[in-house]
Amino acid sequence: MICTRAGVSLTPRLMSQTSPSSAESADPAGAPPPLPATPAFSPLYQQIKGLILQSLQTGEWKPGESIPSEMELSARFRVSQGTVRKAIDELAAENLVVRRQGKGTFVATHSEQHVQYRFLRLMPDSGDLDDEGPAQRSILDCRRVRAAADVARALALRPGDAVMQIRRVLSFKGVPAILEDVWLPGQAFKGLSAEKIAQYPGPTYAMYEADFGVRMVRAVENIRAVGAEVAQGELLQVPAGTPLLSVERIAYTYNDVPMELRRALYRTDSHHYHNELN
Repeated sequence: MICTRAGVSLTPRLMSQTSPSSAESADPAGAPPPLPATPAFSPLYQQIKGLILQSLQTGEWKPGESIPSEMELSARFRVSQGTVRKAIDELAAENLVVRRQGKGTFVATHSEQHVQYRFLRLMPDSGDLDDEGPAQRSILDCRRVRAAADVARALALRPGDAVMQIRRVLSFKGVPAILEDVWLPGQAFKGLSAEKIAQYPGPTYAMYEADFGVRMVRAVENIRAVGAEVAQGELLQVPAGTPLLSVERIAYTYNDVPMELRRALYRTDSHHYHNELN
């Protein structure tokens, strides 16, 4: 079994030491109180990064929107532009924001072409994704159910909590390639339906952003080789026992909150699982 990770680890928000009471610290001449002391346990740019992440999580700046300039953030947090720039550099390296020359910095979105396949690593053996075109989705099931113990554990829920359960087949050029079972927290995905999934023109994660305000920022995957069971083989149009790639993924939003459990079976007779390690 192989375990892979993609994404970002989040940092604590800006902390400061409590200054003495005004009665103890007031200057007789009426001088303003001193600025909060900088803590020693976390670099200042990491604290600024944490505050920017907090604003992303609360939706102050939505996917695709620009964030304030470095000068504006510097004034807001009362730190140097260099400190803000270092914080944004890390966020950009982690694919949470995107810098655009001459335009500013924008909240990354899964609807953009260069990140559409960030969590989809199945590549055609010949040609490329552009030649193959988008996957055709066949929604087999989409309903609200009670979470089984293993699903609840993966999504940090209680057994019996409401979840949305989706089963679908993804095909390329009319040939089934992926069988997926997906579970989502019911509270965050109220109103999700098979029609909404089928009709959305872009990637599923872009739909999560646009319709439910949920952005996936990292994922953990467990990968193993399995043989197709009879029912699975029928859906993927392969004989029982055909080697498949089994990928279990938990995708997280900001602050490491799990928001999706996905169990997928991949045909590998015309595709391969691709990953780049830096």
